[in-house]
Amino acid sequence: MDAFLFLILFSSTLLSINAYEDTCTMMQCGDGAPKIQFPFQVKGRQLQHCGYPGFELVCKDNTTFIPFPSYNGDLVVKSISYHTKSLSLLDPKSCVHEVFLNLNLSLTPYHYYYVVKNYTYLNCSSRLVSSSFSEIPCLSGSKYHVYTVEPSLAIPNSCRPVKTVAIPFQYSPYLADNSFGLGLSWDLPGSEDCEANGGHCGLKDKTGCFNLAHDIVFSIGIFIFAMVVATVTIIRIYHSKKIHCQDEEKYSTVVEKLGDYNQILKPSK
Repeated sequence: MDAFLFLILFSSTLLSINAYEDTCTMMQCGDGAPKIQFPFQVKGRQLQHCGYPGFELVCKDNTTFIPFPSYNGDLVVKSISYHTKSLSLLDPKSCVHEVFLNLNLSLTPYHYYYVVKNYTYLNCSSRLVSSSFSEIPCLSGSKYHVYTVEPSLAIPNSCRPVKTVAIPFQYSPYLADNSFGLGLSWDLPGSEDCEANGGHCGLKDKTGCFNLAHDIVFSIGIFIFAMVVATVTIIRIYHSKKIHCQDEEKYSTVVEKLGDYNQILKPSK
């Protein structure tokens, strides 16, 4: 019975591995696009167990996008490093500081890859001429001008604070306005061990992932153990029956001898 249960477990594990490999293979949104594998999954094109909750990506026009619940718009995924667990993103609207201002990463499994520092966004009714201020063109208009400053800096009379947020960089006209600082990282306990040990990972439950290579080895171990248990059981049954048969033969022999003995002792008429 034990061997039978182990065989069932072994078979079910192999079936789950085959099912995962059939539906959760690595994919790309287009030629040259980042490779998508666990913990990520392509929304609408892969099953839920292929990725971890919160790691959904979208393929559109051969481009990889990542949606965020707190940001109105999708960002382009330029590259994914599974070794460093980091994403390099691009803003299609070429306004990184609009992303910094509105993106709330506390609602996601990500955090900024670079060290962050608090900066205050100012909305000013007139342009500031001081060298301490650099206007953000993509957030400014003809009648208002937006700047990022350190919170300790005195706010000019023509300005009002919009929001203080922790971001990687203060605005600079010398930095790219569509990608600089848009690097994210993630922490997912256990996932680094999956790939590091040569396996393909998939979602096992809401708390972690399983490693296919480990599961195959585990299943083979179960199979071998089941075979050993089955062999030992068969040997025990064989020996038990053999001993039983030998006992019956001995009993029959004793009975026959007793019969012969009684026949000898029987008085003649």
